[in-house]
Amino acid sequence: MKKNLVLLALCIIILGACTTSVKKKFDKGEFKQWAQTPPMGWNSWDCYGPTVEEHEVKANTDYMAEHLKEFGWEYIVVDIRWFVENDKAGGYNQTDPIYVIDEYGRYMPAINRFPSASNGEGFKDLADYVHDKGLKFGIHIMRGIPKYAVDNKLPVKGTDGITADQIYSTELQCTWLRDNYTIVADKPGAQEYYNSIFELYASWGVDFIKIDDLSRPYHKGEIELIRNAIDNCGREIVLSTSPGETPITAAEHVSEHANMWRMVDDVWDTWPHVKHLLDVTEKWYPYIAPGTWPDCDMLPLGRISIRGERGKERMSRLTKDEQYTLMTLWTIFRSPLMFGGDLPSNDDFTLSLLTNKEALHVLNKSTNNKLLVSEYNKRIWVADDTESDDKFVAFFGITDQQPIDESLAIYSSETVSYEEGKQQTNLKVKLKGAKKLFLVVTDNGDGSNWDHADWIEPKLIGPKGTLDLTEIPWVRATTGYGTVTKNRTVMGRPLIVNDQEYPVGIGTHANSVIEYDIPEGYDTFTAMGGLDKECISHTEGATVKFQVYTQYPSGSEPVGSVNIDLDFEQLGLKGDYTARDLWAKEDIGDFTDSLSLSVKNHGARLIRLTKNNKYINCKVVI
Repeated sequence: MKKNLVLLALCIIILGACTTSVKKKFDKGEFKQWAQTPPMGWNSWDCYGPTVEEHEVKANTDYMAEHLKEFGWEYIVVDIRWFVENDKAGGYNQTDPIYVIDEYGRYMPAINRFPSASNGEGFKDLADYVHDKGLKFGIHIMRGIPKYAVDNKLPVKGTDGITADQIYSTELQCTWLRDNYTIVADKPGAQEYYNSIFELYASWGVDFIKIDDLSRPYHKGEIELIRNAIDNCGREIVLSTSPGETPITAAEHVSEHANMWRMVDDVWDTWPHVKHLLDVTEKWYPYIAPGTWPDCDMLPLGRISIRGERGKERMSRLTKDEQYTLMTLWTIFRSPLMFGGDLPSNDDFTLSLLTNKEALHVLNKSTNNKLLVSEYNKRIWVADDTESDDKFVAFFGITDQQPIDESLAIYSSETVSYEEGKQQTNLKVKLKGAKKLFLVVTDNGDGSNWDHADWIEPKLIGPKGTLDLTEIPWVRATTGYGTVTKNRTVMGRPLIVNDQEYPVGIGTHANSVIEYDIPEGYDTFTAMGGLDKECISHTEGATVKFQVYTQYPSGSEPVGSVNIDLDFEQLGLKGDYTARDLWAKEDIGDFTDSLSLSVKNHGARLIRLTKNNKYINCKVVI
């Protein structure tokens, strides 16, 4: 059987000569000094998936050096599968991947994507390019050892005859990318394999490494091997574990072994993803500490999915208010900031989010960061300034959907489920002179897991003829996951119901409300409602109801903002304070003992409170 492999033996001779000098060994816990503030950088995943090329990495490097370096941005990270010559966007090529690997079972850069690696020195030339710009270079790997190395019994460098097939297990193999097998941590040669790859990365000049499939389930043994290997490689390499959800029970262990760790799976440009993190961060803030950072994931901002994994190429679908919310949360929580968009494509607004010195001061110079108020429609976070007695306060308006009153529905389907014969329903609903149309998908009362739902060929019919709803804008649209999307699913994929693909429709996910103004001349709504193929293979949830309303499903129009009150006593403060809006870069007034702000739904405000030291009615008696 032909193996898809490019064997680079020559590079071993060259790189071996480069790594014979005595390497520095770092003390236990010394790694925390390498990331005393949350790392800030760019990662290729959100815009290029597994297909980024050298010229694109250099273009983002150039932009960061020119526009962002002075604000603290410094890492350039090449994400997943840089060692595959023929990978593809929108899902990995796991059918016939052409790996580039050396004689010791260590991946090497694909030369057709990274031409500077043709000299046999791996990423060294690209890392030098990044370093020459005053920045730092990072890469992504998967945990474990390549299947090819195991199948071909390649030797483990630094051992006396141990081969890859002696240190692996098929148990707990990554379920979504099967390039590697698990390394059994207590096997002779396991530590030496990880030592060998970090010796290689150190010779390239790697400063940052993101290692995937470590967190769920939590691979304690391999994480310890990795920590030991980095501490003995002679180079300071910041360690990021990924993806989430890292179990909270592992908090103490991960904080003693990694500089940053993911709390959730991949975050994309949807409000539910951002809102979910507002919940997740509540349990992780006690573990924020210099050198060890809970990680909210990359910033899905700017131009993303050029060759990405979620949907078509686009500017971030988050509204400006939602982008402020995202940046405010990442900042007050002190999460690492890894920008996911293509930097040279930034517009002025996106750049302004990344270069606001007052907001970045909160990221880098705050302490005692914690959640103060958590209610259904709002959050308040607070922190202290390390350079003054000022307080930072973040206000979040998180009202999403008001409760639905199903008695107001003019149509409600039977349960649509994953079961054969129950995956779709046809609708024809008289609108009776209504001015408003609300298309609602509920979770049928059993939770919204895997409730991917499609409105197929939705139309308005009347004396004026037929009007496709996909041809007119909605007033507003909400969804329980992803983003309501015309002619695609919330995941950006084709609409498929009962194994039939439909070019026209609306992809959503329970619980969802889509609001339209009905044009004159239409009195009937028709559509097919169906569960999308995305969820049919899952039997956890995957049940919905399709409903039609001609008045607000909650009984009243959604409010656009929330008033949030803060009593200074909640902060241990009393007296007069000046409040400054850090995103607006302006003082908003003087306040005594309390502060009340209006915050837009899905919006946030980041405030600095400074003691007003005016002396009023002061008398001196001699």
